[in-house]
Amino acid sequence: MKQSINMYDFERAFKRCERDNFSYDGLKALFEYLEEYEEGTGEEVELDVIALCCEYMEYDSLKEYNDDYGTKYSEIDAIQDDTTLIKIDDNSFIIQQY
Repeated sequence: MKQSINMYDFERAFKRCERDNFSYDGLKALFEYLEEYEEGTGEEVELDVIALCCEYMEYDSLKEYNDDYGTKYSEIDAIQDDTTLIKIDDNSFIIQQY
């Protein structure tokens, strides 16, 4: 059985699970990424809040990411050589953890 959701439903699912792993803008960027993924691949994505929190991580800055991964990137775009990168704004982004 399948249920289509919108951004509001997506955000509510995270609140119901008491997960605050992502900012509102981060949730919006992740939701849009997942929608684009579904459209591009024809593959449906299951809404599993816990799995998404384990698989993706939001960073407020490149410095924070470099500190966590022991890297020395000078540009956010360079991260996409290692993993999926979802930009939120000029400084914030989400990665698929590895």
